[in-house]
Amino acid sequence: METPTLNYDFIAVEGNIGAGKTTLCRMLADDFNSRLVLEEFSDNPFLPLFYKDPERHAFSVELFFMSERYQQIQKNMLEQDLFQQKTIADYFFIKTLLFANNTLSGEEYRLFQRFFNILNANFPKPQLLVYLHRSVPKIMENIRKRGREYELEISAEYLSKIQTAYLEYFKIESEIPILILDVENVDFVENSQHYEIIRECINRPYNLGINRVSLSDW
Repeated sequence: METPTLNYDFIAVEGNIGAGKTTLCRMLADDFNSRLVLEEFSDNPFLPLFYKDPERHAFSVELFFMSERYQQIQKNMLEQDLFQQKTIADYFFIKTLLFANNTLSGEEYRLFQRFFNILNANFPKPQLLVYLHRSVPKIMENIRKRGREYELEISAEYLSKIQTAYLEYFKIESEIPILILDVENVDFVENSQHYEIIRECINRPYNLGINRVSLSDW
């Protein structure tokens, strides 16, 4: 069977915690024979502590994530791969600042932002940013299903703030196409038809700025 052609050199798939972005990226990278870049979250030693006491451990957890993402992107995006010219990632570096803005305040956030701006200057933006949108109750249901013990401490309020941070950022990002996919009632893992439609949507051309596609009525 012929490998389908991906119309973008670099796609980043974003979404709230538990939205399904990593699973979707694995499926897309396999179909398009693309380089796969996945966030390495499980190695962050501060994450379980952060979910128990966010105020105390916020700076440590965000700084660790930023350094790990920076190293990952350097390794995966700046190397040439003759056999895999396309890249699909389950995060975009701006995620670092969006999450930090919700967990840090005052001088800590300003210091963190200075570090972020220095590192971010080295990286290209994706040619398409895909955002998987699910409601907070659905996100919490997904988190419970996958059963990561340290994630069970996450509150609905925290998830709501993350979602708002993404949507506010999209309003001011005008240099790249942003595809917001409403996948509230979509199961692209168990339903191959759902996945095929999502894949086709992601491979379309889009205008700069926000583009919305609702798939929740399937």
